[in-house]
Amino acid sequence: MNNERDDQHEEPVEFIRLPEVKKLVGLGTTKIYTMASDGLFPKQVKLGGRAVAWVKSEVLQWNNDQVIAARGQRDQASASSASK
Repeated sequence: MNNERDDQHEEPVEFIRLPEVKKLVGLGTTKIYTMASDGLFPKQVKLGGRAVAWVKSEVLQWNNDQVIAARGQRDQASASSASK
């Protein structure tokens, strides 16, 4: 039996806990949970009981998106002030 999953080599999911998330993104606990609730930050995954974690690749992608957005805004501001 040949499953489609056998043909795909998926990367393993790496979970990170809140202290590492806070270190990676530079935000506090309340801000992280509020943004996740508002759909502005990756949501945590329930691991069981009261334990939750985040998917590391999603958090890193969020970081990259923030850099792109900040640089894009700065580049647009530079271009508009240069054209004045």
